[in-house]
Amino acid sequence: MSAPTQEVARGRTRVLVPALLGVLGIVLLLAAWQWGAVQIDSASALPGVPVVAQALGMLLSQGSFWAEAGTTLGIALLGWILAAVVGIALGVLVGTSRVAHAATRVILEFLRPIPAIVILPLAMLVLGPTAEMGVFLVIFGVMLPIAAQTAAGVESVDPVMINTARSFGLQRGEILARVILPGASPYIGTAMRVAAPVTLIMAVVAGMLGGAPGLGNSLTVAQIAGRNEDIFAYVLVLGVMGLLVQAVSARGERRLLHWHSSYRKES
Repeated sequence: MSAPTQEVARGRTRVLVPALLGVLGIVLLLAAWQWGAVQIDSASALPGVPVVAQALGMLLSQGSFWAEAGTTLGIALLGWILAAVVGIALGVLVGTSRVAHAATRVILEFLRPIPAIVILPLAMLVLGPTAEMGVFLVIFGVMLPIAAQTAAGVESVDPVMINTARSFGLQRGEILARVILPGASPYIGTAMRVAAPVTLIMAVVAGMLGGAPGLGNSLTVAQIAGRNEDIFAYVLVLGVMGLLVQAVSARGERRLLHWHSSYRKES
């Protein structure tokens, strides 16, 4: 076998083996789930895999389900975009200005450990059980981590590069666009990727506990009605949505930052 053929075979093995192991893990999980459902006397407490699969099929056939899924993704996406705009701008300001860093340090350190769920009652009081409340909760949940990571990235830029840019006559805005932001881009990309699945969690929590429209609200309604098979179906849907969001954000990060040395090494 020639060297190129061996390399192709090794490449296929590297792809197929993790995929097969992943399928095996899913099969074992489903088997354990069905075994647990058989062992529990009450079928309503832990419905079996076929029952949940049937409930999932019913949900997927309803137009209202797709509308709710779109609403949840819309809340998460809008909150993610707004949090990125505000968080990156705040992080750049804190990272480049000693005055801004000193003025905001106490406030940011005060807000950072506060979970987003804590401000849910206040958000409900002001905005009510609306999509806007869900967007606000998403922004509060991911904006500060994005800002902190952006500030760390800005501060990590080599001062020699900044001084060199100044010596060539670049203005402040040009230095920001051509030196600081490119240098901090891996930090920003990581923050955006990590924040993406969190936005989905916040959107669901806003629906479950705050009454905002979307899958979270439907999950709460199913719980109140005692439709446990629908609850498990919604959990499966949300798990798949989380995987898709994570995969899309990771691929987008690699595509947008493929020019950076750290991402070229990975590829």
